[in-house]
Amino acid sequence: MPRPLLADEIARTLLDRIVDGKPPPGGKLPSENELGQEFEVSRLTVREAIRTLQAQHVVDVSRGRGSVVRPLEEWTGLEAVLRATVRGGDDLTASLQLVQVRRMIETGAAALAAEHRDEDDLAKMETSLQGMCDAHEREDLESFVEHDIRFHDVILSATGNVFVAVLFDPLSRVMREKRRQTSAVSTIQRNAIEEHRKVLDAIRSGDAEAARLAMESHMAQTARDLRHHVFGLSD
Repeated sequence: MPRPLLADEIARTLLDRIVDGKPPPGGKLPSENELGQEFEVSRLTVREAIRTLQAQHVVDVSRGRGSVVRPLEEWTGLEAVLRATVRGGDDLTASLQLVQVRRMIETGAAALAAEHRDEDDLAKMETSLQGMCDAHEREDLESFVEHDIRFHDVILSATGNVFVAVLFDPLSRVMREKRRQTSAVSTIQRNAIEEHRKVLDAIRSGDAEAARLAMESHMAQTARDLRHHVFGLSD
């Protein structure tokens, strides 16, 4: 049996190469034997990785032709499309579109969390917020990003709806890279801390509408910070 985690890692590596145009649409991936030697795994594991890409319509696999890369507009996998959008083309547009998707999901998640959170959820959010503050003081970017992500993960979990976290998971993996980009700016970190504090207070209050509006404010601030502090644009 192939090792699922390892096959998944290989699929992501191959996807990154495809996104970088190596190979481009219409080009072929190396053979299973070649990939097996490169990654030091069995052909079965390589085949499982390629099946993952095939299921997302990133590659077309046929006997005699091998694995051929399909055009981006034919891809159907959310994570694959996100990675391609983020890594290529208009970085500002991709970043703002990610914030738009976050807003759609996270405002509703905050409202649900206000209704369903318990004291343990609130304590975890407090810990994450304090971690952000401490990391900001230490100028520790990696720690700041990790605590920021944990804060939002707690909100998703506190909704009590298992589908929310599943839908958001592909986004969160891609956005980790974007969070490092934005959080590298000290002013953005300060703004984020203040916005997270408002979200926590609203969720603590149990007022779903207040929590939704607080998260809406956070997402709007994030979009403004991207435009002003990362890309140097004005309104």
